Amino acid sequence: MLLRLDTKDTRPLHEQVAAAVRRAVAEGECRPGDRLPSARDLAEALDVNVNTVLRGLRDLRDAGVLEFRRGRGVTVAAGADRRSGLLEQARALVAEAARSGYSRDELVELIRGIP
Repeated sequence: MLLRLDTKDTRPLHEQVAAAVRRAVAEGECRPGDRLPSARDLAEALDVNVNTVLRGLRDLRDAGVLEFRRGRGVTVAAGADRRSGLLEQARALVAEAARSGYSRDELVELIRGIP
């Protein structure tokens, strides 16, 4: 799994780590059931602190994208490829709405009005 972080990105590093893993899942580079490299290996490859990687991975676990199994490491959750893609699209929609001057509440009302 080849992950890269954008040094120009202003988001916190743990969010960038989570986004990179989410993108790898969404693009099929990591499939449900696949085991991820250790947090230490990811941290070394991304040149970030291991705690930063762990925080990003925990965020993905909480979102249902990853599963932590004692003795088996971190694996991609079943159905994560669908969930990951949908989350990316939702984030893109929120960002586009903000760029267009809509608040989150206004966006929610727009979505509720869609038949």
